[in-house]
Amino acid sequence: MKNYLVLIIGFIIVFSLASCSSNKTTTKSGNSTTPPSATIPSTDTNSTYTEPKEDNPYMNKTIELKIDDTTIEVNWLDSNSVNALKELVKDGLTINMHMYSTFEQVGSLGQSITSNDETLTTSAGDICLYQSNQIVIFYGSNTYQYTKLGHINMTKSELTELLGEDDVVISLTLK
Repeated sequence: MKNYLVLIIGFIIVFSLASCSSNKTTTKSGNSTTPPSATIPSTDTNSTYTEPKEDNPYMNKTIELKIDDTTIEVNWLDSNSVNALKELVKDGLTINMHMYSTFEQVGSLGQSITSNDETLTTSAGDICLYQSNQIVIFYGSNTYQYTKLGHINMTKSELTELLGEDDVVISLTLK
């Protein structure tokens, strides 16, 4: 009987530990880091975005990205999240980005937009949506829950030079 009690308590402990998840991200190098949301709060958690209408004139336009004063060519995906971003930036949007670890810049959109998070391993140049309300530009790699928005066709060293030394300001406009 005592063995059954120890066995039952052991199962309870194992299942309790298994159900507790860590809020850490493991980078490709194996280093643990806290997720971006732990250090970069959203500016507005109550605002949400509604899906754009099919006849919206902004949907045929392209989002132009400037990092500081440099215009960057982006291959944006054709997705509901990118359409939501287009609606958000129709009058222009400036975002103060902040370095996070040694692989990304993160900034708040100011409100949540449509997302479809999945576990992704990003690469240098990927632009992703994090927690529906933050945009992330990678100059390194990470594996976490993101919605991919697009990709910058620059080398890792070019992106590191552009993004890897200090916080940056990005501007998003429609053209």
